[in-house]
Amino acid sequence: MGLRAFIIRRLLLTIPTLLGATLLIFAVSQLFSPSARASLYITNPQQFSSRNIESVVEKYGLNDPAYLQFFRWLTQILSGNLGWSPIARMRVLDAILYKFPATAEIVIICAPLIIFVGIYLGVKSAVHRDKPIDHVTRATSIIGMSLPSFWLGIVLISFFGVTVKLFPTGGRLSMAAHDFVMTSPSFTKYTGLMMVDGILNGQLWITLDALHHIILPVAVLVTIQIAVIVRIMRSSMLESLNKGYIVTARSKGLSHKEVINKHARRTALIPTVTLSGLMVAGMLNGLVITETVFGFGGLGQWSAQSALKLDIAAILGFTLFTGFLFVMANLIVDVLYAYLDPRIRLE
Repeated sequence: MGLRAFIIRRLLLTIPTLLGATLLIFAVSQLFSPSARASLYITNPQQFSSRNIESVVEKYGLNDPAYLQFFRWLTQILSGNLGWSPIARMRVLDAILYKFPATAEIVIICAPLIIFVGIYLGVKSAVHRDKPIDHVTRATSIIGMSLPSFWLGIVLISFFGVTVKLFPTGGRLSMAAHDFVMTSPSFTKYTGLMMVDGILNGQLWITLDALHHIILPVAVLVTIQIAVIVRIMRSSMLESLNKGYIVTARSKGLSHKEVINKHARRTALIPTVTLSGLMVAGMLNGLVITETVFGFGGLGQWSAQSALKLDIAAILGFTLFTGFLFVMANLIVDVLYAYLDPRIRLE
């Protein structure tokens, strides 16, 4: 099977997977009362009076059999109506689109650092097993995995934000930059990514201000997440180096660099690709602790606030978004699998 046919088959398989995830989320929503689930169909705050909620329950048949309710809800989802979020004070879909760029901005910077540096250090550690670089890398990764993200965030804020005053203690922008972005008619939010929009609007100081605010959250995530990639890549690389085809490649006179880069590393990347894909999807779903500590205002902070306030529409909408991202991440991982190991296409 060619790569194109493999991709098409995997795309088709995502449809029942997404439908199954939606059905599971709907089943969990049935634990709430009909009046609580009415928020899934409300589109503005004026409808939150008791009389309006009763009319919504009646209109959408929230006391009807579950299968009828599911198809009505699925119709609402496909039309883009995920309900109203009192926490965000806007429709849930609008809230997701509004909050997502803040989370994505962190992930766009973190992901390449975590993945590529992690792979590089993992390979170096495996190739130089039991050498100083291996010991240092392993010790550093163990420390990184052991640090709670909230603790590390607080420590960085206390030292760099309060003691030496080198970086801001939270937020995406300074007060002056935020006011300019929100009130200036000459500033257009093309992407919602402040660093990108600053460049597109010709306001480089906005980009630099956003970069200044994002450094500490990125430092927390990279320190903790890169440790996982390093350990997985090292373990996988050591396993690959002991395979028979590696011994054969060396016996044929291939250089050490060719054996490592063209043979051992390619095979060792497969488990790392899986972990990396799921890690990025997980970060895009919201960095709950990091965003809350730094007050970054992304999906993670919003989802935490929604859970605390029992904002049902926001919780279910966020869960749907999470499921969608993970399904897409698995699709991308499968395609990368097939590229790295063509034998997978035959399964």
